[in-house]
Amino acid sequence: MLFRSAEATLNVVFNRSVLDDAPSEIESGQRVLVHGKPEFWMNRGSLVFRARRIQPVGLGELMIALEKLKQQLLKEGLFAPEKKKPIPFLPKKIGLICGRASAAMKDVMENTKLRWPGIKFDVHEVAVQGVKSSSEVRAALAQLNAENEVEVIVITRGGGSFEDLLPFSDDMLLRAGAASNIPVISAIGHEQDNPLLDYVAELRASTPTDAASKLVPDLEDEIELIDDWVFRMREIIANRI
Repeated sequence: MLFRSAEATLNVVFNRSVLDDAPSEIESGQRVLVHGKPEFWMNRGSLVFRARRIQPVGLGELMIALEKLKQQLLKEGLFAPEKKKPIPFLPKKIGLICGRASAAMKDVMENTKLRWPGIKFDVHEVAVQGVKSSSEVRAALAQLNAENEVEVIVITRGGGSFEDLLPFSDDMLLRAGAASNIPVISAIGHEQDNPLLDYVAELRASTPTDAASKLVPDLEDEIELIDDWVFRMREIIANRI
């Protein structure tokens, strides 16, 4: 079995009885707590971890850990309003970090273009679930910042379970989002979902579709507003003459 944490991997070996003695069935992708000891094989020059007990980590433990991380980042000032960068009124180009051929990508792009036709996107399709998600989102965020061709970045994915959305509460991703020179909009899941990225980002969108309304104004509304201003100015000029 191979265990991953951030960018590191560790081989874990155990007897079949360890799995048989687990309090519940262990499934692929599940978070677990493993008790054991490290073993170093001199002839191979390799390090493994000999597991003696394995148990799944429940939602309660995960939520406690997330709350601790939230409080830590709050103390460090990563959520401070004065650190939030302004969102441009009408960006020339938008960076979009999303799942590969995802519904969230389609929702953001189509609804944004309905509001303001011709808007340009720089799309980075990444894993938005699983062990590679955080590192791929961070890489896309770093690339957009390095290229410096977009004025705002949207990080988005559709709804999912609590575990599915955990990568968007990853400590390394949160710090990368806070360090971004380009303002970030978080559009993760649905209204009830609240990953920690929402607190770090400059702006939270309740859904991918909602992100579109926060990215650009509505062209028809703006034309109507301009027409109203022109009418009022003509009235004022006519009255003065």
